[in-house]
Amino acid sequence: MAKPEVGSTALEILVPLIMAISLALVIGTTKPTLSLILILGAFPMVVAFLSPLAGLYLLVFSMLLGPELLVGGGMGSGTTLGRGVTLRYDDFILLLVGVAWLARTAISKQGNLLLRTPLNRPIMLYTAACVLATLMGILTGLVRPVSGFFFLLKYYEYFFLYFMTVNVITSQKQIRSVVWASLATCFLVSLYAISQIPSGQRVSAPFEGESGEPNTLGGYLVFMLAIVTGLLMTPGAVTQKLPLVILMGVGGIALQGTLSRSSFLAAGVVILGVLGLVWRKNPLYPALFLIALLTAPWWTPHAVTERIMYTFAQPQEEGQIRLGSVRVDTSTSDRLRSWRQSLDYFQRSPLWGAGVTGGPFIDAMYPRVLVETGLLGSCAFLVLLWAVFRTGVTGYQQVPDPFMRGVTLGFLLGFGGLLVHAIGANTFIIVRIMEPFWLYAALIVRMLIMHQAQPASEAGLLAQQTINRGIAQRGHQSA
Repeated sequence: MAKPEVGSTALEILVPLIMAISLALVIGTTKPTLSLILILGAFPMVVAFLSPLAGLYLLVFSMLLGPELLVGGGMGSGTTLGRGVTLRYDDFILLLVGVAWLARTAISKQGNLLLRTPLNRPIMLYTAACVLATLMGILTGLVRPVSGFFFLLKYYEYFFLYFMTVNVITSQKQIRSVVWASLATCFLVSLYAISQIPSGQRVSAPFEGESGEPNTLGGYLVFMLAIVTGLLMTPGAVTQKLPLVILMGVGGIALQGTLSRSSFLAAGVVILGVLGLVWRKNPLYPALFLIALLTAPWWTPHAVTERIMYTFAQPQEEGQIRLGSVRVDTSTSDRLRSWRQSLDYFQRSPLWGAGVTGGPFIDAMYPRVLVETGLLGSCAFLVLLWAVFRTGVTGYQQVPDPFMRGVTLGFLLGFGGLLVHAIGANTFIIVRIMEPFWLYAALIVRMLIMHQAQPASEAGLLAQQTINRGIAQRGHQSA
């Protein structure tokens, strides 16, 4: 058993050394700009190879803090305006860190590549349904092969983040550190968003391009603030609540600056969830919330109130839809129209759909899944959502640690918010929302696995102690 360990250790030293020598030779024969790009690319890969946990931290801090590059013909930047593939710095970081982690796992031969978790099969089922739908779309001419391939990689790269996190994290201390790192990232993103408010424009995350994506930032903030809410609501989760209260205030201001109605609706669902939890403990809280809601037009920023009322108060324009006697604005009308349009496209290929990018662009998650993956993909998607919810509930019920109970409670509240957010956005395929979502899903699953393994380890320790006592007793008897 010693030889493999020595060989693995030698390879772990040799591989970074070879990479360093190769990089030095390339830098010596290339232009300074290319050399800088190579160094920036090699750094996270070497760091992740030497320490997968350090690579995970790089990913956490690169979420929403990395620049973007739009590739392919699209009608705009970001996630809602066209079919261009938006590549970001964290995409490349994830690729480099992932390759380094796979290489280290293969060399060290430690652990399984895919640790068995409650979400493995639902993830594989949904991915398989999307791949099948896209292949059928390519065969029928609805999907361009290159476009479909890259969008599949782009949309489902966060599943890889889930599997990597579950395998890299090994202790409760590491889980706490990753959570605090993600909260620190949220704080920095919120400060950046607040700095944009004086410009009078809707705020967005860093490096979002000229138009930005306020709806994406809003969904991210709703989820992260739900995590903060869960920690604040759970007794004993944290000893110092002031940093979380500050983050809640800063993040709340940034959320209002997005002027995203889908995000406001999602935040409302989170608040209703909180009220449902505290109703039995103190009925006074729901009453105070009702008073705050009724007086909201007097204390909320004018821009927020105007944005919400704009849904029904927009001046009459072509393209507006009437719901009875109520006329809704053009943006909401387009979303309602896309839901109706999705039913027409669904009828053309009801079983497996048109494939990823095979249908029209729809800025709503549920009809998009129906159009692109049909009944098979929609059922697989619902199974995945149910598995995530069930795993969260199981973690909250079984894990005794107050900190993780707070994180899990926040995750469930945020999950409920994102389900509503997805009505008006492609929430579950927006990488900047799904990266933190699946990061926290992995942390909860990992904590649940460690908790379930404790009884077995304790039983093994007790059995060993019993054996040792028996051996000692025989020794005394023979003496």
